Amino acid sequence: MALVKTSYNRRSFLKASLLSGGGMILGFDWFMNAQPTGILSALDAANEAVNLTSFIKITDKGDITIFSPNPEFGQNLMTSMPMIVAEELDADWTKVTVEQAPFQAQFGRQFTGGSQSIRSGWLPLRTAGASARYMLIEAAAQAWKVPANEINTEGGVLYHKASGKSATYGEMASAAAKVTVPKEVKLKAVKDFKIIGKSQKNVEGQKIVTGKPMFGLDYRKEGMLIAMVAHPPAFGMKLKSFDATAAKAMAGIKDVFSIEVFKEGYTKEMFDTRTFNELVVVVGNTTWEVMNAKKALKIDWQPIKDVTETVSMFGKKVEVFTPGALESSSTHSQKMAEVAAKPAKLMRKDGDPEAAFKNAAKVIERTYSAPFLAHNCMEPMNCFAHVTADKAELAAPIQVAEFVEKTIAARIGLPVDKIDIQFTRMGGGFGRRAYPHYMVEAAVISQKMNVPIKLIYSREDDMSYGIYRPAYHATYRAALDAKKNLIGFHVIAGGIPESPLHANRFPAGAIDNYLAEEWAIPSNITIGAFRAPRSNFIAGAEQSFLDELAEAMGKDPIEFRLELLKRAKTNPVGKSNDYDADRYAGVLELVRDKSGWVNKGKKSGVSRGVAAYFCHNSYAAHIIDLSVKKGKITVEKVTSALDCGVIVNPMAATNMVEGAVTDGVGNAFYGQLTFKDGKIEQTNFNNYRMIRMGEAPKAIDVHFVQNEIAPTGLGEPPFPPVFGALANALYKATGKRFYQQPFNPDLEKRKV
Repeated sequence: MALVKTSYNRRSFLKASLLSGGGMILGFDWFMNAQPTGILSALDAANEAVNLTSFIKITDKGDITIFSPNPEFGQNLMTSMPMIVAEELDADWTKVTVEQAPFQAQFGRQFTGGSQSIRSGWLPLRTAGASARYMLIEAAAQAWKVPANEINTEGGVLYHKASGKSATYGEMASAAAKVTVPKEVKLKAVKDFKIIGKSQKNVEGQKIVTGKPMFGLDYRKEGMLIAMVAHPPAFGMKLKSFDATAAKAMAGIKDVFSIEVFKEGYTKEMFDTRTFNELVVVVGNTTWEVMNAKKALKIDWQPIKDVTETVSMFGKKVEVFTPGALESSSTHSQKMAEVAAKPAKLMRKDGDPEAAFKNAAKVIERTYSAPFLAHNCMEPMNCFAHVTADKAELAAPIQVAEFVEKTIAARIGLPVDKIDIQFTRMGGGFGRRAYPHYMVEAAVISQKMNVPIKLIYSREDDMSYGIYRPAYHATYRAALDAKKNLIGFHVIAGGIPESPLHANRFPAGAIDNYLAEEWAIPSNITIGAFRAPRSNFIAGAEQSFLDELAEAMGKDPIEFRLELLKRAKTNPVGKSNDYDADRYAGVLELVRDKSGWVNKGKKSGVSRGVAAYFCHNSYAAHIIDLSVKKGKITVEKVTSALDCGVIVNPMAATNMVEGAVTDGVGNAFYGQLTFKDGKIEQTNFNNYRMIRMGEAPKAIDVHFVQNEIAPTGLGEPPFPPVFGALANALYKATGKRFYQQPFNPDLEKRKV
């Protein structure tokens, strides 16, 4: 049982108050400087701790409401985060109501991203629940005139065994609200958990399946008009002029005009985009009328010029260069190959890798690449906005409300405290909704029209607007001596417009002579976070190369990785290795054992591939079994092993892994976004290939390492190693290695 302080510093506090009509409400606002160590999110990297606030409300009738602070887009936070509170509160989960907390200043940093929500909320949420329980016990002790340590709780009821007295939380709630908030509380031991670790259904499941209005596209207000935007048809172009005569004459159209998303001279924040700043807007009564009017617009576009902008990365000013060229995928590939052949920025060097390669008996060199990818959330971007002279009301599916609030305030000239943002449930996110330009656009349009506006993107708008996974390129080299021992390792990686390299991750720390370099090529194609940023490519490249290296050394792929991890544990090279070798080895051993790797490795008709990776503080490994029958590849089974600490909600965690695996298989086989003269060539699902139901893995067997480590990330870590496991399985099935994503075009050429 751990003892924790309820106040970490002067900015951290718990407060209780009496509900009108009886009951208690406990609010907590903590500056979370008690973060666990490890790889931190972008927020942490900027030396910004995470601020989390929420409320527990207990009425005198015993109704318990727990507010979930972070926005929800399918990862089940609205169930898991309240479960953590309810556990320490010792509540009856079946009687708990969960509500999405509104976006308000006192709720702190309500950010969903980077697989950090449960990790960062673990200690504060537990402490809040334990504090409320303490106050209820104190209230009962005072009322019954018995020692507090003689009172027990279970399922929302207080018990004093010696006197036979009992009371529900509701009966003691009003008195508990008057109890002084404790300075420290005891937390349960993991072995005593009754709610955490037990599968609970999604608290919004019934609403979702019965079609209740929950998502941004469902949001309606009386007097609301519909708006859509037209942006340049190609990256590297901007608005020159437009003729809206025909569009304005169409039925239901109220106005057509142009806007600037950001005013000239505005210093953008990290999540402010630079895609297309000048847009043509069509406003009308209905979506159908607006879509048709948009097609009637006559617009002339012109090339942009090179520009250097200043972007504020959490207060740090960074210069960002954007070239004015019309880019094409064919030239992207050529440029990446040219840059990759030259020395790049040194990121890590252990030992003497140059000598190792010079003296090597054999050098293995392989190059891997991947294209841009679109997020393709099920629900396209949308936002409701009603801006008046003295306030702005917005409702949208958004991951980073705090940051867009400041941007909107600056753009429309209102104080931040006059900006009211309401969360809607998100129809998918994967990082796309961390870039809230659509909210700024909606606010500007509403302000100009002076009416409530619902901005809606079509699928084509969404896919062609930007915010993509970058294109990547990586070359790996390994030096072997005459006895096939690994004596040197070199990776040089880059992309457009960022590098995917994580220089201090495995196998760094396990090889005496190690070299890591990176490069990047500027672009006007806007990129952004995509499920497991950077890791989603580099993991596949790294794990494919390690498999090929193991084969050249005559070693089993899993045993080879375990040998390297043993070295990293017992005699590590360097001091900057950002992974735990024991936990990394643990998922490999678990997936090996659960899949029957040794006994079934040569199962007739099934080819197997393995991969493992560490990111977002967690460890994941997959073994993919696939078959090839009459030229058709079928993913028969995926065995997955995860170490992400304590599992709050096993059913939801399993679903998360299953979704990541299916997503990874689909992107690895088919995901590809290409450009010609700045124009995107795939604008809808007719030519942007997504995985289909019949192509999903037939079975996904998920296993979690059981430990008492505080929870770490789960939404993103299972995704990256899927690419490598699939590539390695395909090699076993076809005899050919796969170096370029997506894999399907190569398979079709080979007529597999």
